[in-house]
Amino acid sequence: MLCIALLCGIACYVTTLIADSAVSMTAISSSSVSAAFFFIFVVTEGLVWRKVAKNHPDSLPTFFTATSGFRLLLSLAVMLGYYIACGRESMLTFFLVFAAFYVVLLLHHTIFFARVSNRSQSDLKR
Repeated sequence: MLCIALLCGIACYVTTLIADSAVSMTAISSSSVSAAFFFIFVVTEGLVWRKVAKNHPDSLPTFFTATSGFRLLLSLAVMLGYYIACGRESMLTFFLVFAAFYVVLLLHHTIFFARVSNRSQSDLKR
């Protein structure tokens, strides 16, 4: 979880450095919304994962699949909410920043769940 928090902070900082002065407020709000969304999602997912792993370890593959689907639907809902709140003019900037955060989160989850899956398979073989 700390890794995602650091990545979100770094992405926000880089976004503010790269952004033009005319687009900077849009980029800052885009990175803030994206960072907040993904941080809250990862923390919530971590807490739920811990509970599922402790109480029902045989349900972890189903949990991983459900998490991926839920993340996609929730991301679409956030993009729709941003579009409704901020309008069409700032949507391209938001989408690009949000997509970058989404790709980083996908990479993080792929690595994390692959390690967890390999670890649990090696525990079963012992």
